[in-house]
Amino acid sequence: MSSATVHRLPLAGVLRLGRPSDIWFKPALSVVAAVAPPNLILLALGRLDLAMYTMAGSLCALYGHNRPYAARARVLARVVAGMVGGLAVSLLAASLTDDAVVLVTVGAVMAAVQKTVSDATRLGPPANVVLTFISSASLFVPQTLGQVPEHVGLALVAGVWAWLVGMAPGLLRPHGPERRATAQALNAAAAYADTRGSGDGHPRARAAAAAAIHAAWQSLLATGARPDRTRRALERLVVRAEVALAAPADTDPARLRAWARELRGTGRVPRVERCPESADELLGVDTELAQPRPSLRRRLAALAPITARTAIGCALAGYASLALGAGRPYWALVTAASLYQANVTLTWSRGIQRIVGNLAGVLVFAAVAPLAHLHPAALVLCCLAFNFGAEALIGRNYWLGTVCVTPMALLITEFARAQNPAELITERVTDTLVGALVGFLAAVAVTNRRAGDRLDHALTTAERAREDTARLLAEPHPAPHALESARRALAAALADLRTTADAAAGEWWQRALPEERVVLAEQSGHRTLAAAVRRQGLVPPNRPRHQGPGRTTEDIRP
Repeated sequence: MSSATVHRLPLAGVLRLGRPSDIWFKPALSVVAAVAPPNLILLALGRLDLAMYTMAGSLCALYGHNRPYAARARVLARVVAGMVGGLAVSLLAASLTDDAVVLVTVGAVMAAVQKTVSDATRLGPPANVVLTFISSASLFVPQTLGQVPEHVGLALVAGVWAWLVGMAPGLLRPHGPERRATAQALNAAAAYADTRGSGDGHPRARAAAAAAIHAAWQSLLATGARPDRTRRALERLVVRAEVALAAPADTDPARLRAWARELRGTGRVPRVERCPESADELLGVDTELAQPRPSLRRRLAALAPITARTAIGCALAGYASLALGAGRPYWALVTAASLYQANVTLTWSRGIQRIVGNLAGVLVFAAVAPLAHLHPAALVLCCLAFNFGAEALIGRNYWLGTVCVTPMALLITEFARAQNPAELITERVTDTLVGALVGFLAAVAVTNRRAGDRLDHALTTAERAREDTARLLAEPHPAPHALESARRALAAALADLRTTADAAAGEWWQRALPEERVVLAEQSGHRTLAAAVRRQGLVPPNRPRHQGPGRTTEDIRP
């Protein structure tokens, strides 16, 4: 174990493009469907100056696309409530004072709250950034107290429409999110099975498969305890992915990929055979549904350093922008808010992506502005096109999506009145650089020493879960539901351990991390998982397969 934690700020790969998401078109089409009707209605009424308020509600359609529809309904409702509530606070502040320093302070506090709640509830992309953009921009919109109810009402109506847009696909494909999550787990397990549990790259493939399987279980659990034949069939497929994780050398990757392909569309979910010994293999699903979750208060407390970083970084970025004479300090504030990731290293990478994307985006705006100024309808259509482009591209890399987000944000400022493009570009570039620089410095200055403590806690949890599972395995006849629940708890603990270790590895100003203990905990945990899978009768007894003389799958454990 090293005596000190070494950190490097990466440059290679920060701008590399990844593969597009399997459902990249869904959020892209949803946001267009949510934004277009309100904007076109306002265009017909000659009131595009109100579009900013309807955009607040419409952008809620960006959220929840990976969640089952029962869970999505709740998440979207909370996002709409959070968006409308943040807008109401901002408009109220704007109507009570025009002191820019006070408004920046309010915006920084709101940004910190939005970041904390977003992370604590695991809201998912686009997380807090859209909420912060709307609430911060609204702080600097001229407002009177009498106008606040009307403007908030417009956002609420648009938010309800966005909720309907987000839920509409469930009428045609009610199990779509769960099917996709299961297919991703099967494909990730197949990729690990390709390694046969050995050779270069197998630890990374194993970690990716474990994360995908855990995500699939979370998706299935989010549907609730209501009996559902399709959900049960999907659960059995996820169990088969777990089998591949436990015994990669005894798994047929082609079969897993075939099952994953069959999950596309609306066809029947593949039925897999069940071993007689594993009749109770899914009892742990219902057991886990009954287990208490960590309290929100505990999750919020763990995020205190990130909350402080966001509040301080956003406030200082806004103040710096004001000191430079900028007319829209909220751009610097939002830039800082968008940087903060799980650790300083990831925050640095996001800062590079933000700067590159914004600089490229202002060039796109310069090219498009003359077209958008031809007619209000052209302005609306350009915004819709950039909405679609942003969501279609951001999954490949954050900077690529920002190339569309930046001109869209600049065009939104022109809904009320046309402005000088050169002035907008200058202010946006300045605020981007100020926000990125000040925001990153705040991330470095505000230490997160709790990252090491959370890693210790995750290690203890994983080790305890392994011991509980091993204790059940030592019993002659463990209760099937108890063993299944213990196995799933261990799988979740190992997934959390990997996530926590990755986050802590990129954090600065902390003690050396227990790297060897992490490796040992993961190795022993995966061995115990494999033993539990075999004990449950989910795989046949060990047999030599594609191995050297005298070796069995038990010798090639993950």
